[in-house]
Amino acid sequence: MSIEQRILALPWENIAARLDEHGWATTGPLLTESERRQLVASYGDESRFRSTVVMARHGFGRGEYRYFAYPLPPLVQSLRELVYERLLPTANAWRTALGGEVLPSTHAEFLERCNAAGQKRPTPLLLRYGPGDYNCLHQDLYGDWVFPLQAAFLLTDPASFEGGEFVLTEQRPRMQSQAQVVRLEAGEAVIFAVNHRPVRGTRGTYRVAMRHGVSELRSGSRHTLGIILHDAV
Repeated sequence: MSIEQRILALPWENIAARLDEHGWATTGPLLTESERRQLVASYGDESRFRSTVVMARHGFGRGEYRYFAYPLPPLVQSLRELVYERLLPTANAWRTALGGEVLPSTHAEFLERCNAAGQKRPTPLLLRYGPGDYNCLHQDLYGDWVFPLQAAFLLTDPASFEGGEFVLTEQRPRMQSQAQVVRLEAGEAVIFAVNHRPVRGTRGTYRVAMRHGVSELRSGSRHTLGIILHDAV
């Protein structure tokens, strides 16, 4: 099946329900082995990317990632548009619950708003980890316009590395942080909150702040594709 057919075939009602309950959900294996290999191989072609970040230089952790340049690879462009469309109902429900503005119906219109606010740099990225590498807990916020959900695809067979678990934390008001470890299969995505998500309590709706990162890789190598739906200043 095409990537569009695979995306549309996902159980989006179940994904939306899990996002509302937990702030994250997984898709099951989605990218083919060929697609994964091509993305991993593309990391070596610097002409495809606008910048490279060595995490240790900035206190972000250890490892390296590269932001794609425009035009995006066709697969990455398709994922961005399709994921936006399918996540839009949840995103708008969250923004409404938290007092935000409803987002446009297409990703192209959303990027126009990003661009008008000075957010013109693409944010989809490839991340590469080796032994001893890790990614500190963080949020991918790049300007005033933020789509409240994003996705990370594991491109490497999990049997080929140890450690390197995807980690999510959430901080509820007046409570200690809760951590979740998400184990992914090759080609599978985890969809998760970028910043805040709404939670209904006995006294109404409140904000829960979420952060994500990757635990230390003990052996092997790990590549990830990040699909962030807003652009950067």
